[in-house]
Amino acid sequence: MTPRFATDVITFYHPDFWGLDSADAVRAWALAHPVAFWERVMDALTESGVTGIELTFAPGDIASALRAFGSASAFGGELAARGLSVVSAFIADSDAPDWRDGDRLPEIVADAERRAGFLAEVGAELLVAGLPMRATFGTRPPFFVDAAYMSRMADVAHAVGEAVSRHGVRLALHTESHSTLWYERDIDLFMALTDPRYVWLCPDSCHIALGDGDPVAVARRHAPRIALAHWKDAVGPIDVHLTIDETVYARQQPYMTELGEGIVDWRGWAQAMSRTPGAGTVLIELDEAADPVAALRAGTSVAQASLIAAV
Repeated sequence: MTPRFATDVITFYHPDFWGLDSADAVRAWALAHPVAFWERVMDALTESGVTGIELTFAPGDIASALRAFGSASAFGGELAARGLSVVSAFIADSDAPDWRDGDRLPEIVADAERRAGFLAEVGAELLVAGLPMRATFGTRPPFFVDAAYMSRMADVAHAVGEAVSRHGVRLALHTESHSTLWYERDIDLFMALTDPRYVWLCPDSCHIALGDGDPVAVARRHAPRIALAHWKDAVGPIDVHLTIDETVYARQQPYMTELGEGIVDWRGWAQAMSRTPGAGTVLIELDEAADPVAALRAGTSVAQASLIAAV
């Protein structure tokens, strides 16, 4: 089976791609010109040969698509006219309800159902979420990612997974750096505590490697539950305790690199991915590429070579 190639809309957030001078300027321009934003993203996707997208935080979010085109079906029609489609949507909004607040479970579920309704209408089947972030090491009082904490997260995931399943959408949890689903042990514990019929996994090869984990080993252990994966490379594990605040994502960037230039075993990863339910999609993740078309073509080439070598 030949997979379709996809990418996260974050790939197109680099200011140079828009001829602007900052990320804030890109967000402001896209907010004011949502149709022009999406048309340029779609044109670049078509030029790169990548046909799938994962929606994420603004400006490439569900709200932006609705502002631009009025409805999920209209957005889907614009994509389809170019041979494109939505693969998934990532709950990455800063105002999304916090899973750590158990009193907000009805709000958490309603928010997920709203997103799932959009995905169903646009023809996509995956809602991707991350667990809450860890606390900076040394913080007092300490925050422990223990069995009790993971049990609470599993309860939320079950409620969300069951709710979105009624829309024909699957919930997949992403292995984000510095989150409570980062280390191999976190992933194994969370997967053991959740029902495979309602909770799926979206492993990120880069983020697992940044936590000094083995992405291939994780993929092999949890292959039956991988609905989607993010293909991304890392230069090496993060060897310091980063402060976990709104700047942590920017400070992770020096540890990330383009596919084939880091430490991820792409042949092993491709072999593991071929045995998963998500084998039909290869999502190349490239955070803010100055030349997204060239970067996507290069990433796709590495992924294709890995898939051929893995046969």
